[in-house]
Amino acid sequence: MSKVLAILGELSDRDIDWMIANGSKEKITTNTILINEGQPIDALYIVLDGTMKAYVSAVGDKEIGIVAAGEVLGEMSFVDGRLPSATVKAIEDSLVLSISKQKLNEKLEQDVLFSLRFYRAVTKFLSTRLRGTVTRFSEEQDVAYTESLENENVEAVIDNNALDRSRYETLMVRLKGS
Repeated sequence: MSKVLAILGELSDRDIDWMIANGSKEKITTNTILINEGQPIDALYIVLDGTMKAYVSAVGDKEIGIVAAGEVLGEMSFVDGRLPSATVKAIEDSLVLSISKQKLNEKLEQDVLFSLRFYRAVTKFLSTRLRGTVTRFSEEQDVAYTESLENENVEAVIDNNALDRSRYETLMVRLKGS
């Protein structure tokens, strides 16, 4: 959840309202592939419930991460316009909020302040994801130290962002209830 908190901390309540009004919920059943490596996608996704795994064919379909509620998917392809660099598959029944790239691009072009907040949020999200990946794959890090550091980072984000946590919880309740 800490990664989505980085995004919600930058967005206004009105921005979140827009995302809810313009996104759609999609149920993703176990073993369904949401994103195929090298294949175009037409949406940005926020995982509302469930768990997925990300893996890359270039390293023998090695799992590169577990994706849980609150994570954002498709953001790299949205930002750089390139094809997805990983496959994402549901490992349990999941629920995502799908926001079409077309609608999101239109909103970004029409609303400069939303655009500023959105790109700042995505930048923070990508930074958090990259730091986590570097830490996880670093061969020089001690495993116990790495786990301790990750737990501290998550706790710090949660402790310092009560408003963001409240926004996340409100968003989840509204999306699951609609």
